[in-house]
Amino acid sequence: MPSLRDLGLSEYEARAYRSLLNTGPTTAKELSRVSDVPMGRIYDVLNSIEQYNLVRTQTASRPKKYVAVEPSTALDRLLDDKKRELEEKADQYEEIVDDLSTELHAADPVEEQFWTAAVGAEETADLLVERLSAADERIVVVASDQTSLFDQGDIGTLVAKQLEAAIDRGVEINVLMTPGLVDSLPEDVGKRHRETLSPHPDYEVRVSDDVTGTFNVIDDVEVCIQVPHPLAVNDTFGMIDLKDPEFATNIHDEFLPKWEDAEPLSF
Repeated sequence: MPSLRDLGLSEYEARAYRSLLNTGPTTAKELSRVSDVPMGRIYDVLNSIEQYNLVRTQTASRPKKYVAVEPSTALDRLLDDKKRELEEKADQYEEIVDDLSTELHAADPVEEQFWTAAVGAEETADLLVERLSAADERIVVVASDQTSLFDQGDIGTLVAKQLEAAIDRGVEINVLMTPGLVDSLPEDVGKRHRETLSPHPDYEVRVSDDVTGTFNVIDDVEVCIQVPHPLAVNDTFGMIDLKDPEFATNIHDEFLPKWEDAEPLSF
């Protein structure tokens, strides 16, 4: 059950405010009695909820009296405080991420061969997005209308967003796809390609019927290969991610003739 403590008040502060709603204007001594807040704490508690702008005071009276702000106003003020607190926290976390990103990227890359795999459409998308985010220089995307994540709604949008982020980092992107995939792109994905990606000089799309698989070559050292489902050809079963410069170079060399023979696509 929600309580005022969920919005940042302490137990004593919540008790004092609720009691003020019932008593109307009252003194600190009387409020201590009805709220069960110890007399030795009541003034600190009242000062605290006054800073939250949850009470008003009648300073002209002797002794001083306190009255609760209307609940709707009080809750709005507490909510605004929480929103500001969350925004400040978000800003702090963004600064931490920026600092850590600079620090961690300064580490020397590991050149050893390494491979991993993901199974399932969402897990495959997570792995692909992660690897695209690591690109520094070049991304080659080869996608057929079989086993492509481009045409899978929200997943296609995630991949397109990651390509936008790569372009912003100065990464060169070449996309080779089948005409059938172009026709099946979700509206949002197609719009991103037309309006955000396509106008950029470092982004180029070509189409060819001579595309039978779906894979990505990242920085000429890493290859992400999508694996079709053995019982449903149009579905993605998983992805193999292989970091091997020699293998990546061989794949890129086989890609180049197909790229040269492909037709530029005008969105």
